[in-house]
Amino acid sequence: MDSNMFTLLPMSQRFSLEPGKTYEGSITVVNPADATEDFVYKVAVSPYGVSGRDYQADLITDSDRTAIAKWIKIKEPTGKIKPNESKEVKFTITVPNNAPSGGQYAAITVTSDNSGKEGEGVTVQNVFEMASIVYGNVAGETKYEGEVLENNIPGFVAVAPVKLSALITNTGNVHSDATFVITVTDIFSGNVILPTDENDGQYTELIMPESERFVEREVSNLPTLGIVKINQTIYYNGQAYPLEKNVILCPIWFIILVVVTIAAIVATIVHLVRKHYRGKKHIDV
Repeated sequence: MDSNMFTLLPMSQRFSLEPGKTYEGSITVVNPADATEDFVYKVAVSPYGVSGRDYQADLITDSDRTAIAKWIKIKEPTGKIKPNESKEVKFTITVPNNAPSGGQYAAITVTSDNSGKEGEGVTVQNVFEMASIVYGNVAGETKYEGEVLENNIPGFVAVAPVKLSALITNTGNVHSDATFVITVTDIFSGNVILPTDENDGQYTELIMPESERFVEREVSNLPTLGIVKINQTIYYNGQAYPLEKNVILCPIWFIILVVVTIAAIVATIVHLVRKHYRGKKHIDV
């Protein structure tokens, strides 16, 4: 592991905020045990947003939803951590009285900058950065609006895993969770393949306000050949969006085998028919 690598916890945190109040939070920076030197860090705050349906992180663009980046103050923005030690970095969020209702988003970034290693007149500089995302919800006229536009399960899969997907829109003014519950059953035996335990087959995705998010999930550990019944139910904004479909699992090699077998059978039948007619003509003569 590079001596500049580090761990940041938590990767995200949520705050319910009220105008005119101040809140405290913290992040923890860990310098791993196998580090070879002290970790010099710098903490900063940037706006946080997403772009595109695949939710590419945007830590540059300011908007009405990133004003919280200016409300956050880091108490110790720089410091040094010895190997196998950690540092709790505290911050405050001071919400102005005129703060708009709804979602507010920022990224607390931790950057390593162990510069100053020089050799032959050239400065060697390795920089690593991680971010803890702050999801704020300012009390007031919050609107949870949006729907599942697409819920997709393929009907035929030649190469595992099976990819399930969904397209979800949020037209409200605050982030909202979409919970996915997936079950898979062997259609012939009736055996439940997924979930394997009570925590399996379920996950949650956060949908940012005024955005569309494309979500894709892979389902593995399925039979190589067979038919399974897959149900994907999405719970979002108090609504359930269920979809169930029988999925044929058929690998390429099996398709080729079937085609070759059918071709061989057809060729054999044609050969036998031709042989029969040749024999019949010989008898007639």
